[in-house]
Amino acid sequence: MRERDVLTIDVISDVMCPWCYIGKRRLERAQVLARDVEPVIRWRPFQLDATIPPEGMDRQDYLDKKFGRDRAAGMYTQIMETGAAEGIAFAFDRITKSPNTINAHRLIRWAEVGDQQDCVVERLFELYFTEGEDIGESSVLLEAAREADMDVELVAEVLDTGKDVDEVQKEIALAHELGVQGVPTFVLDQTHILVGAQRAEVLADAMVQISEEPTFGDEDGLG
Repeated sequence: MRERDVLTIDVISDVMCPWCYIGKRRLERAQVLARDVEPVIRWRPFQLDATIPPEGMDRQDYLDKKFGRDRAAGMYTQIMETGAAEGIAFAFDRITKSPNTINAHRLIRWAEVGDQQDCVVERLFELYFTEGEDIGESSVLLEAAREADMDVELVAEVLDTGKDVDEVQKEIALAHELGVQGVPTFVLDQTHILVGAQRAEVLADAMVQISEEPTFGDEDGLG
């Protein structure tokens, strides 16, 4: 039996980005299609809007200022239809606050690479997009940590400090230096970049092709 090729995939995303949630679902399907590739997925931070205050903003006010009410309504109709095709029941009407996601990214950073980190990311997407919870609130973040079997007492202790804020901001700055302007962005083998919520088939083809390249596994790019 052939040994599976290990492929690192860095997913640059923001947990307040609906297309990132769609991209996660498509990446999951791509893993099934690319059965000879063993992905190691690492979730990397990005902020769609770092100007949102720590306490967040009223959701409707935020959308009105950023997009305009009519444009926002049209955008979210399309996202809901796309999400439904991927098994995501977006409930935008439940969302009352647009959060600053810096603390959510700190939590994701503290989770281990692999199943635990994936669980945190998945739960944050669910809490925000299907349950309308404020993922800028410490209590909501602690719920996600608890469900991922993280050390909740330790998370609660460090969440109230500035631990790793600078590190997360440096990672976001690095993404900008790499030319990332929108998310999700998938960085495969630290060298190949796919921008946007690509179809599962496109992601799977890229995973297979990259794993078969002669230079596969050379260290470069994101650390």
